[in-house]
Amino acid sequence: MTSEDRVKELKRKILRAAYTAQEGHIASAFSVLDILYVLYAHVMKVSPSFVKHQARDCLILSKGHASLALYAVLEEIGFLMRGELNTFGKGRLGGHPCEELVPGVEASTGSLGHGLPIAVGQAMALLKGQLESRVFCIIGDGEMNEGSIWESLLLAGHRRLTNLTVILDYNRSNDRALRLPISGRGASDILCNMGWRVSSIDGHDHSDISRAFTRVIDNRPHFVVANTVKGKGISEMEKDPHAWHHRAPTAEELALFLEELK
Repeated sequence: MTSEDRVKELKRKILRAAYTAQEGHIASAFSVLDILYVLYAHVMKVSPSFVKHQARDCLILSKGHASLALYAVLEEIGFLMRGELNTFGKGRLGGHPCEELVPGVEASTGSLGHGLPIAVGQAMALLKGQLESRVFCIIGDGEMNEGSIWESLLLAGHRRLTNLTVILDYNRSNDRALRLPISGRGASDILCNMGWRVSSIDGHDHSDISRAFTRVIDNRPHFVVANTVKGKGISEMEKDPHAWHHRAPTAEELALFLEELK
């Protein structure tokens, strides 16, 4: 089974979990699922056997409302029990991930703008301890409106946090975000002037994702603009992402979506 096939299977699991719970941000989860899967399965140094080991790589999902994607991947690689995703909304797997309850979750997130400051602090601590571990942080395009994001970007660039990679889930789902210079030369110039290395990828192409996160010798943190589609893989969600920002499918919709993902 290819990694793309595995992601399709994870999407089916997410749909069933959201249907059972009758809640969840499915479209947002589908936007970042490919990135999370490739990072955990092929890039990051992380394992359920050393959940809090200081040598592990860390990932913070700042846009915590996409928690279904994170839970699905954590279950896939063994942090969660098989089938635990089906308890979404009823047990420890809440709408926003909780560090104290869910193994593999590095920070409790959900209030936008909080994840990146935590990631910057982790990266600074690792460098001070002369550890080679990496820190990854996924932020949303709407989250770029938060002052805490820009303050964190400034600090990370100034401190030359070479072990920090920020991934912008640029799914163009936020009207305010479309007015920000977060794509094209404008963003590159701004972030480069702040001390960042900037690249752009197809956030659903697994080869592109893997190449982007290959460690390179550089004295700058890395900012990756991941061009994504909210609701990727489900035509109805792709066409009307706002309608699917926070709703669960009916039984009829679930059957149609599962069929589309075959």
